[in-house]
Amino acid sequence: MSDLPVAKTRPASNWSAIWVLPLIALIIGGWLGWRAYNETGIMIQVRFESGEGIQANKTEVVYKGMSVGKVKSLKLDDEGNSKGVIASVEMNKDVEQYLRTGTRFWLIKPSVTLAGITGLETLVSGNYVAVSPGEGESIRKFKALAEEPPLSDAQPGLHLTIKADRLGSLNRGSPVFYKQIKVGEIKSYILSEDQSTVELKVFIEPTYAKLVRKHTRFWNASGVSIDASLSGVKIRSESLASIVAGGIAFATPENRKDSPPTDPSLPFRLFEDFDAAAAGIRIKVKLTDFDGLQAGRTPVMYKGIQVGNLKALKVDPDLSGATAELTMDPLAEDYLVDGTQFWVVKPSISLAGITGLEALVKGNYIAVRPGDKGAAPQREFVARPKAPPLDLRAPGLHLVLFTENLGSLEVGSPVLYKQVKVGSVQSYQFSRTKKQLIIGVHIEKEYEELVNGSTRFWNASGITLKGGLNGVEVKSESLQSLMAGGIAFETPEAKAPLQKRIPRFRLFPNHEDATQKGEVVTIKVERADGLRTGTPIRFKGLDVGKIEDVDLSDDLQSVLLTARITEVPERIARVGSQFWVVKPELGLIKTSNLETLVTGQYIEVQPAAKNLGPQKTFVALPTPPETAKQEAGLSLVLSAPRRGSLKAGVPVTYREITVGKVVGYELGQTADRVLIRILIEPKYAPLVRTGTRFWNTSGFDFDVGLFRGATVRTESLETIIQGGVAFATPDGENMGNQALPEQTFALFDKFEDEWLTWAPKIRLGK
Repeated sequence: MSDLPVAKTRPASNWSAIWVLPLIALIIGGWLGWRAYNETGIMIQVRFESGEGIQANKTEVVYKGMSVGKVKSLKLDDEGNSKGVIASVEMNKDVEQYLRTGTRFWLIKPSVTLAGITGLETLVSGNYVAVSPGEGESIRKFKALAEEPPLSDAQPGLHLTIKADRLGSLNRGSPVFYKQIKVGEIKSYILSEDQSTVELKVFIEPTYAKLVRKHTRFWNASGVSIDASLSGVKIRSESLASIVAGGIAFATPENRKDSPPTDPSLPFRLFEDFDAAAAGIRIKVKLTDFDGLQAGRTPVMYKGIQVGNLKALKVDPDLSGATAELTMDPLAEDYLVDGTQFWVVKPSISLAGITGLEALVKGNYIAVRPGDKGAAPQREFVARPKAPPLDLRAPGLHLVLFTENLGSLEVGSPVLYKQVKVGSVQSYQFSRTKKQLIIGVHIEKEYEELVNGSTRFWNASGITLKGGLNGVEVKSESLQSLMAGGIAFETPEAKAPLQKRIPRFRLFPNHEDATQKGEVVTIKVERADGLRTGTPIRFKGLDVGKIEDVDLSDDLQSVLLTARITEVPERIARVGSQFWVVKPELGLIKTSNLETLVTGQYIEVQPAAKNLGPQKTFVALPTPPETAKQEAGLSLVLSAPRRGSLKAGVPVTYREITVGKVVGYELGQTADRVLIRILIEPKYAPLVRTGTRFWNTSGFDFDVGLFRGATVRTESLETIIQGGVAFATPDGENMGNQALPEQTFALFDKFEDEWLTWAPKIRLGK
């Protein structure tokens, strides 16, 4: 029994193969749960105005032909006054990033209009909701559009704005044709801000975008155009599609084939039809004189060439004017700008001559003068009441004349040289200050060299009479100037360059004034009181010139006097000469220039002592200049708290004897004192010592007391009126040394009684 084998034991295992099945089931369940979660879409809400054509669990959301969601349920929208339908839509999870505030939804369903059939694919697949991704913040509630949105401006191609007077049969989706080939469509349309036009947003496909140039013309190609006349009947249509649904066509005129590419930011105009686009440009002109004008017959002329027609004429309700609708030649498009001028031409007879004679044959017409090419385009104008002045671009010399009186001059009056007509008056108007007249003159090209900087113009209108003991002299430039007025001129110097592109001259009243010799200078003064044309300029009582013109400066701060120096101008019109206005001075002590009360004010001149070169512009002195020669004497400075009535020229006295004078005054460096400069005559200079006391003698000193009575002290009647300075010097050791030039002394307001007792013996100078 002992030889039997012994059994080996080992611990029993807790694991059993039966657990494999639940583990596999758990893994499968987790995978199915993760898959279900991953494939679950994003729920959003889209509000529609109506649920027509939308079915739960059937209507899909489509983007570029691919399904990206499905409508799960529909319910009525009870919120707000406007009833609608809210569709709960499950969107694919991979489009979550596109669900933003700018995203748009709309329903696609079959639609049949004159413009064509849309949504045809829904007949097979059923209605669907289209989506257009946008930008913005992430949201889950949207409002569907009532209709498909217009094409985005970001879509490749050319996006334009076209302005039309009316919409007609045009609509969204209406085609755009080029040579009867569809190259684009109308995206949308809105009324302009001023509600006067309709703005069409147009899309041109990228392939055809280069066909639109700056001068391209668009016209309404809708329907059929019938033009019937005695010559026959002409029918025009762009295509069958445009007959039914409307459309736009465009082309570039043959003469504009080299037109630059268009600027998409600038709108185009939509012409009514092909003829309007090809034949001309429509503009409006406001007229005050429309007598003799006929729609369809009156031409628009430029230098004898017809450049347009009067299409329609609408009289204003108050009959004060009319609006003319003109059709202009396309070649004139670049010149229909700001500055272009229109006026009515009709026969006119005046003393200046006969104008508009050609209108007697072909009737009244509208004339045009183009503006500068490159200015701002314009399509509405206001006509001038009469023909404008000659264009400054016309050949010849254009100049300006200034005068005080127009006389018998008028537009068309002749300009004569040696009694030969060489030009004419083109215009006249008041100057800015209304004190002068500005006359525009044109000298014909063949005579323009007759005018230079030395030319003198004068009014040659009418007859000049001169009478005297020797008889009567009668002068007239010509019979034409006698009747209609005229201007004559002469040029004394052969070479005198013109200073400006449009020269400016003075128009003298007669030949004598024009031929007066001398140099012209400009004198700047603060005010023009008492100064006028003809005021004399004098030197030592002799007239050496006179003022020819008085005008304000450009900054309006001063007055500019234009004067002619007729006597010794080479000595006066040069650097260093001084001018000032002489006017009357009235005072108790000093009265001067009384003659100006009768003769009027005048300009005095002090010629320059040295020849430093010529000068034509001067600034007048506010007061007469001080004597240039330095006066001899002892110059001292008095320091006082205030000036009082002291001024230059008042006397300085010693024992009531005038020994000097005040020559000036100024503020001290720290502005707390007044420094009064005096000059002591050389003979009396030894009287001033370092101990000398100065006091102000202006006015009088009144001292009154109850027991001592009243005391009045004054230096003299002269000092009471104009002021003065007195001084005294002490005796003995207090006298001090003799004062030095420019030494400063204190100026006391009044004297002390002791000072009046000082009586030193001082030898006077020679």
